[in-house]
Amino acid sequence: MTSHILPLRILAVTGLALVLSGCYVHKNSAGEIPNDYRKRHPITLKEAEKTVEIFVGSNRGGLTDGQGADVLAFSRLWKRESTGGIIIDVPSGTTNEIAANGALREIRSILVASGVPDHAVSIRPYQTAPNKLATIKLNFSKIVAQAGPCGLWPHDLGPAADPAYQDNRNYWNLGCATQRNLAAMVANPADLVQPRGEDPISTNRRSVVLDKYRKGDATPTTYRNEDRGKLSDIGK
Repeated sequence: MTSHILPLRILAVTGLALVLSGCYVHKNSAGEIPNDYRKRHPITLKEAEKTVEIFVGSNRGGLTDGQGADVLAFSRLWKRESTGGIIIDVPSGTTNEIAANGALREIRSILVASGVPDHAVSIRPYQTAPNKLATIKLNFSKIVAQAGPCGLWPHDLGPAADPAYQDNRNYWNLGCATQRNLAAMVANPADLVQPRGEDPISTNRRSVVLDKYRKGDATPTTYRNEDRGKLSDIGK
């Protein structure tokens, strides 16, 4: 009788093990926090607005010298980085409405003089609180690089039963500030995706050197008055 019960027990234990293994889902804890900070905090490209505000008082209908320089710099930036036209938000129904419209005419003249087509500029009136100084806002869309947000702590840094601590892995926030600063400092966000096209090489200096080489002359550059940078001859 014992010989018949033993196989049944083995079969029951095997079946129970199969059932329990089907209920267990292996958790890949290594995939929760990538070791590479560039994967935890990737730099992404998106379209955002560039805005410059022009403060206009109620009794002034033109631009100051500094404001004119701001508009000129804005137009140059638009020609380099814009992905669309310029939208100018002008206050309406405010105490400085008349002055703002006078400043608007000067703004448009600066934009046209700097090479911005008139059809690329759109005017959009807006309203604000009566006691708030309404400004003229110049806007255009551009491609920007962003990373973050930083300061997220999904796991404790101290002793814990979490695998991230037991395996001595990088904590989540590590490298976020570096990525965010890099995204803010890059001049052309497209450089993070692909290299720029190569410009034609400058052949002027190369032609001079090769011509000297063919004649058998010395090719190094000779600088005149190369000792003029010395402060003193004392001690020679």
